Amino acid sequence: MSNKEPSFTTPYLSFSRQQWAALRDTVPMTLSEDEIARLKGINEDLSLEEVAEIYLPLSRLLNFYINSNLRRQAVLEQFLGTNGQKIPYIISIAGSVAVGKSTTARVLQALLSRWPEHRRVELITTDGFLHPNAVLKERDLMKKKGFPQSYDMHRLVNFVADLKSGATEVTAPVYSHLIYDVIPDGDKIVQQPDILILEGLNVLQSGMDYPHDPHHVFVSDFVDFSIYVDAPEELLEDWYINRFLKFRKGAFTDPDSYFHHYAQLSEEEAVNIATQLWKEINWRNLKENILPTRERASLILSKSANHAVEKVRLRK
Repeated sequence: MSNKEPSFTTPYLSFSRQQWAALRDTVPMTLSEDEIARLKGINEDLSLEEVAEIYLPLSRLLNFYINSNLRRQAVLEQFLGTNGQKIPYIISIAGSVAVGKSTTARVLQALLSRWPEHRRVELITTDGFLHPNAVLKERDLMKKKGFPQSYDMHRLVNFVADLKSGATEVTAPVYSHLIYDVIPDGDKIVQQPDILILEGLNVLQSGMDYPHDPHHVFVSDFVDFSIYVDAPEELLEDWYINRFLKFRKGAFTDPDSYFHHYAQLSEEEAVNIATQLWKEINWRNLKENILPTRERASLILSKSANHAVEKVRLRK
């Protein structure tokens, strides 16, 4: 018998940056350089070229999928003889801490809302569905913030399930990075958007990631199109540390910041603490819970230096 590993065909089509950029076709640029500057994260380079070559083709693809989904809904309504409820198209964006998920989400929200159809696009982050710090402390989970057990998964699943059922109004809790906690009574009202972008570490997780959960329905069951933003681990660590250093000079200087005590650190101390936080919490969460979900995504954006996407993989 041969000891060779079996070879599997990939379920993905792979595109170089140049091949993907050509799929923009004639889609016009609808964002100015000033708008792009406002959309990028604290530690990211986001150029007009990046939006044109990566995100415009992606918004074109998503527009095709959304139109197809609307046609399918119309067929069902015709079959049933009903005027159906407004059901949003849900796009999820997953990936490691510091990979740039939030920027990807904001750019897609801006682009998709500017298509000629003028669709209403809501953006929700799953950070709001973390258990409050008081609960995490009680359960000794503060050092596992972002791990599956730190989320109120029942509330998150109910949120997306209600949207997909056509509910006219649902509420989502809001997280503050300043106070490092869910804002009490700070819920955001979401009223039947055309598109919902759901961004977070856990949006691709399924039943196997919650073995002790008696429920069998998960966020991923309600998502129409999923994106995983990927990058090599050494870049992720660098980006995380650099972001921490920028926060140290910026957000951490606010006396109300949960991390205000870090503002007084020397650069060397700050690098050491950021490295420790990365290795003990974020790297572990990446390896154990986030990276294993990558191959479930509809599309994978692979980044290289300067947050530039160098390869795109699209599920066939």
